[in-house]
Amino acid sequence: MVEQAAPARADAPAHGDTDGARLAVLRQLEQRPDISQRELSEALGLSLGKTHYVLHALLDKGLVKARNFRRSGNKLAYAYVLTPTGIGEKLSLTRAFLSRKEGEFEQLRHTIATLKDELAEGQRDA
Repeated sequence: MVEQAAPARADAPAHGDTDGARLAVLRQLEQRPDISQRELSEALGLSLGKTHYVLHALLDKGLVKARNFRRSGNKLAYAYVLTPTGIGEKLSLTRAFLSRKEGEFEQLRHTIATLKDELAEGQRDA
């Protein structure tokens, strides 16, 4: 029996898309500052290791700050807050992401139109 991979999440960054991963993490942290790394990993469809790596890169660059708080009992957790620089970086990444996706969309529309034309020609010749 062949095991099927889980379907890719529509909002998950593509494999190797570092900017996409950074944008996805920034967006999630803005919406849910008290999210744990494990929850963030699950929400984005990233491995826990990749999530840890991206989050710490954002912390190291000063785009995100971590603040301690008590989640329950004696268990400490963090609240992740986007810095003003982090908000600017999120906007920049969003612009670049939209531009790239719009280009992909136009290319896909062109490909679909070409394929439809080929099908129409094939039906006429058949």
